[in-house]
Amino acid sequence: MFRTLLRALLVLAFLALAGPVRAEDGYDLWLRYRPVEASLQAQYRPMTTAIVAGGDSPTMRIAVAELRRGLGGLLGAEPVSGPSADAGAILIGTPTRMPAIAALRLPLEGLGREGYLIRSARIEGKPVTVIAANDDIGALHGAFHLLRLIQTRQPIEALDIRSAPGVQLRLLNHWDNLDRSVERGYAGQSIWDWWKLPDFKDPRYIDYARANASIGINGTVLNNVNAKADSLTAPYIAKAAALADVFRPYGIRVYLSARFSAPIEIGGLETADPLDPQVRAWWKAKADEIYRAIPDFGGFLVKANSEGQPGPQDYRRSHADGADMLADAVAPHRGVVMWRAFVYSHETPDDRARQAYSEFKPFDGRFADNVIVQVKNGAIDFQPREPFHPLFGAMPKTPLMMEFQITKEYLGFATHLAYLGTLFEEALSADTQAKGNGSTVARVIDGSLHGYRLTGMAGVANIGSDRNWSGSHFDQANWYAFGRMAWDPDMKARPIAEEWARMTFSNEAGFVAPAVDMMMASRETVVDYMTPLGLHHLMASGHHYGPGPWVDDLERADWNPVYYHRADGAGIGFDRTKAGSDAVSQYAPPVARMFGDIATVPERDLLWFHHVGWDHRMASGRTLWDELVMRYGRGVRGVESMQQRWAGLASFVDAERHAEIAAFLAIQHNEARWWRDASVAYFQTFSKRPLPAGEVAPEHPLQWYKALRFPYAPGH
Repeated sequence: MFRTLLRALLVLAFLALAGPVRAEDGYDLWLRYRPVEASLQAQYRPMTTAIVAGGDSPTMRIAVAELRRGLGGLLGAEPVSGPSADAGAILIGTPTRMPAIAALRLPLEGLGREGYLIRSARIEGKPVTVIAANDDIGALHGAFHLLRLIQTRQPIEALDIRSAPGVQLRLLNHWDNLDRSVERGYAGQSIWDWWKLPDFKDPRYIDYARANASIGINGTVLNNVNAKADSLTAPYIAKAAALADVFRPYGIRVYLSARFSAPIEIGGLETADPLDPQVRAWWKAKADEIYRAIPDFGGFLVKANSEGQPGPQDYRRSHADGADMLADAVAPHRGVVMWRAFVYSHETPDDRARQAYSEFKPFDGRFADNVIVQVKNGAIDFQPREPFHPLFGAMPKTPLMMEFQITKEYLGFATHLAYLGTLFEEALSADTQAKGNGSTVARVIDGSLHGYRLTGMAGVANIGSDRNWSGSHFDQANWYAFGRMAWDPDMKARPIAEEWARMTFSNEAGFVAPAVDMMMASRETVVDYMTPLGLHHLMASGHHYGPGPWVDDLERADWNPVYYHRADGAGIGFDRTKAGSDAVSQYAPPVARMFGDIATVPERDLLWFHHVGWDHRMASGRTLWDELVMRYGRGVRGVESMQQRWAGLASFVDAERHAEIAAFLAIQHNEARWWRDASVAYFQTFSKRPLPAGEVAPEHPLQWYKALRFPYAPGH
């Protein structure tokens, strides 16, 4: 009786405090656990009775604490830890540690270590909710799923949920440097305080692990792919070990980017030749040293022979030679090597889009079993839109791992709203035709198409020391969407956006529908005002901030935007057909035919594959020039639409976050106009055609835009 009265008083007090929308700074991400509306409390109330846990491992303690924290916040009263299954109790654990779950004989086969089952059941006639798994880490994932259901106001009366990850390695790649700068980082300093590690472990590391575990991320590469050999020295191994200790109960392993020339720089050898016995012995000894400090160390990520980084080609060896040497070093410890396929040679190729295929395709099937080749979603470099990378349809004997960029290096940094769930979905759903219709990129990377033994997906992190983690509130959605799609590559962008919007802001229908619509249109809006119709790599040099389609003075031809758009008096676009660079031939024949024919190529990829005349008729009936200008203008109008929509949502969001997002949208609008005006002014010098009716002239002459300089742009 006393317990019931106390619980009722706590609920009333909690709801009283919930009144007006409180100011928030974004630190809680999607794990806010704000109170459920009074009208819905009754349907979730039974879950506040008790939690019955199987075992007392660090992971199980975390799972129970998360359930208590979440249910306490959502429902106003924390459930007690109970010894038995009272009515409404949550049972969480594994059959081996919990007889009550074992007695239910639940179908846990096929869920692996990380999967889980959530089921409504009856034990001794009492209704209970069961979170069952084969391992405690699976139970933790299940706990987060159950809380997500309540956060998004889903029914919980008759649960029967079965979930297991579709991809084994689900990693964040931190491009973080040892001085705490972050390459392509737009959210402050690195969250890793290397100077204070290993002795001081910032409590924020736990919150980082919680957030990642909640969306199924199970690994993190701590340091930049442009690695320093120092990361492999004893002091930094100890620092990495301290982070591994924090992350381990959350099911997250640490990995390190390895500098290929480390045997020379910190090992005292005269060579880093992967076939040299001394070099191979050095790497084996280094791996042994790391595993003594971090027994569950995941392995190495390697960027080699790209952008000046050292690699096996320096010694006339292949990528397979280099990767297999490192794979041999970590194999006794069950480690993996993730070898990046983002390469381009010292000599400028005829088409940089062809190079990764040319360098890796000949070695299909020649990599060691514990090597996975990490391939960017497109063949150039994280552009606002790229066709899927041809390697995804060309390596049936070599496991391929997707690499997405979560941080928005080419999409307006942190201040432009661009929900990347649509980009991820577009790439994953693309059909490689490698084995006929339905040979999607998702089926390649989850291993189902070619029977890969090793599978993975990596995302270049957008996380920094800013209080809101990602530099802007909506950029949190990209971290969230990456994790959800890494767990299930067949998930769609819209339901993920809806989940995130509900958990991060509000469950009110008046908020969710317009906010999700805004998110779903946002990336296409950015494509319109930056790189419409298949244009790409038009950003200014180095920092990639703002337009620079005129840049033509850099050392390498393929560092210059003019290399990619090839505008002239006749037209615009890069000819990758058989008459041009023949990059289309790297795709399966049906895809090559589709991309190679100007009549069948999707207009969104038109100028990626074709050099097209200014007067070419588009599907709209407009000429290419008029369509191009219209797309630029449509992008600006799209931002204006987002501004108006966001202004109308003020009553659903706390004033602090609403105002910051509104300010960022104002920045985005100004910069979208800048992109539009500068690009139109430049390309008009080639087209020599008037602007279509209704489109205004650029605000300034072309020289004004070309004179702009930004030496201190972030993330350089």
